[in-house]
Amino acid sequence: MEATIPRPLSKLIISTATSSCRRNAAKWTRFSGLAALAGLLAVLSSNPALPQAGVALVKVDLSVVAQGYRMSKLIGSSVINDKNEKIGSLDDVIASKDKKQLDFGVLQVGGFLGVGGHLVAVPFDSLVIDDTGNKITLPGASKEELKKLSEFHYRSS
Repeated sequence: MEATIPRPLSKLIISTATSSCRRNAAKWTRFSGLAALAGLLAVLSSNPALPQAGVALVKVDLSVVAQGYRMSKLIGSSVINDKNEKIGSLDDVIASKDKKQLDFGVLQVGGFLGVGGHLVAVPFDSLVIDDTGNKITLPGASKEELKKLSEFHYRSS
């Protein structure tokens, strides 16, 4: 046998529960609204963030930046000599620790599709890159002479 609540009493229970939920919801809405307002005021009233000591932002001339070479586009490019013979490919570019200049180009000589090649480091300044960045030349070099150089190994991390 099922227990049934008389009709007027069930409406009272539902109406009381609904009123209680509405009051709690209204309290939480006011509380979260006040918390959001307090957070916004804290952010707006604080002083702007200052750069860390020793860090200075410098405006750069974007037209000069746009004329430079993207290393991501150069790496993997063929390197030729002044006789237009392919002598290797640019594997990487190494910057000095003070980050003021690019010191070395790492060339892969020989091998096939990155396998079995011999890595050598050459001064970055000795690489001649055409204006479009599509042609990298190492004048006076040959594949045989590059293979005679000491093999370069990346330092383990």
